[in-house]
Amino acid sequence: MRTEVWDLPTRLFHWLLFVTVAAALWTGWVGGGWIDWHGRLGLTVLGLLAFRLVWGVFGSTYARFAQFAPTPGRILAYLRGHWHGEGHNPLGALSVFALLGVLIWQATSGLFSNDDIAFEGPLADLVSGETSTWISGLHRQGLWIILGLVTLHVTAIAVYALRGKNLVKPMLVGWKESAGPTVKSARGGPLWALLLALAVAVSVVWIADGGLLPPPPPPPPAGAVPAW
Repeated sequence: MRTEVWDLPTRLFHWLLFVTVAAALWTGWVGGGWIDWHGRLGLTVLGLLAFRLVWGVFGSTYARFAQFAPTPGRILAYLRGHWHGEGHNPLGALSVFALLGVLIWQATSGLFSNDDIAFEGPLADLVSGETSTWISGLHRQGLWIILGLVTLHVTAIAVYALRGKNLVKPMLVGWKESAGPTVKSARGGPLWALLLALAVAVSVVWIADGGLLPPPPPPPPAGAVPAW
């Protein structure tokens, strides 16, 4: 029986986040002329995360955080082999929440960071130089945490694949084959929720890019500054 699990917005979010985070990690590692792209990608990641937070409340059944929150009871049931459900299992949910939390920190801290050369985050002027440098150090160390969590995530997918359970296909096509009619397909995710999530994402990116900051002062008129 075919069961709808992942709605289209959730799938698009997942793969866009994967590509954007990978590109952000690469441009941040290379630095140099790529650092401006690193900043743009960081803003994109922040917008995607804002979208997911809203969609995690108002989206379809298995996209909602409340549906797969890794409570102690659910984790214990899973470890004992008594948990049955669709979407993220309790241990997978731990990985999802950890990744979301680390990425939110990483994208937010990048707004206040600098590279000690020519790049400053769009909100770096809101904190002192010392604070910006301190945040920048934490931002750089976050790379290793993200790589560790992504490696753990990919390893888990590979282990499930070896056990005959394909976790990638449902995230591509949205559905999976279920054992019986008792498994319910995902419901919900109305249009108004999608529009709200998109509006929040755009607003967050605009604010993070300094949309609420006063404009910089205009350059002095020609001839006002003596040429030496």
